[in-house]
Amino acid sequence: MSDKVQIKVNDNGSLRVSGEIELVDGEGNVYDTKRIFSLCRCGQSSTKPFCDGTHKKIGFDSKVKV
Repeated sequence: MSDKVQIKVNDNGSLRVSGEIELVDGEGNVYDTKRIFSLCRCGQSSTKPFCDGTHKKIGFDSKVKV
């Protein structure tokens, strides 16, 4: 039996994904992932769709409405 998947929304940061999950892009290509990884929310990561910590450098605020 696989672990329950959890997606944690970090304040002013990434989406932390844990559990057994398959991450697939819009064309059906599967990304190599570990059991725990973080997805970018700020849109500025150089490793999209994964988080590289850029949100800290740019002062990303998840509470700001655009």
